[in-house]
Amino acid sequence: MKLEKVIAVRTSKTIYRDGQYVIKVFDEGYSKADILNEALNIARVEETGLPIPHVEEVTKIDGKWAIVTDYAEGKTLAQLMAENPDKKDEYLERFVDIQIEVQSKTCPMLNRLKEKMKRKISQTGLDATTRYELDARLASMPNHNKVCHGDFNPTNVVISPDGESWSVLDWAHVTQGNASADAARTYLLFWLAGDIETAEKYLDLFCKKTDTAKQYVQKWLPIVAASQSVKGKPEEREFLMHWVNVVEYE
Repeated sequence: MKLEKVIAVRTSKTIYRDGQYVIKVFDEGYSKADILNEALNIARVEETGLPIPHVEEVTKIDGKWAIVTDYAEGKTLAQLMAENPDKKDEYLERFVDIQIEVQSKTCPMLNRLKEKMKRKISQTGLDATTRYELDARLASMPNHNKVCHGDFNPTNVVISPDGESWSVLDWAHVTQGNASADAARTYLLFWLAGDIETAEKYLDLFCKKTDTAKQYVQKWLPIVAASQSVKGKPEEREFLMHWVNVVEYE
């Protein structure tokens, strides 16, 4: 494997391309369990038949763990939106259609979203009363078993050069659970990126296409914001705490 062409740098990991492969190299000290779980997640999602880059190898390169997957040819929806702002609404609609397609699948061996959320809430450092309210709200939400990507945003959706096919990247956070929780996370990701107008358009589109009450997705926002705050980005935490502290939405 040649680690020459860097295609992305993320917190604690660097992503390279070598021909038809992508090599995600994790920093030393990165949790081995999390790396192996990510590879297992990809392998499990492969079995749903969704168009995703398949995992080819888990290895070590210069003492660092790495996951090797197929390379998805094309541009991300984020790139296409930036290059063709006049088509942004069209791309956003396709983005939502792809998310709904992902959520139409089931994958019984994946971790459960509600269990992961409960664990994250316990790690937030919030006061006991707030954690209790979040846990109670989480427990009251319906149990579903849909594939939930967990980080579904336009940088993780690749459209082929001919525009006909697509592929979804980055399955590190995938779980099985409630599609509206996944939509709430996508909504917050648009907010965190500073694109509030697109966040609102996205939520309207998702709710219309899935015949879901907007209030139902909004009920997930404090839970999802609390979970997201554990990721350790200080600049995001204050913003996310605002969502956690708003108990009800109009």
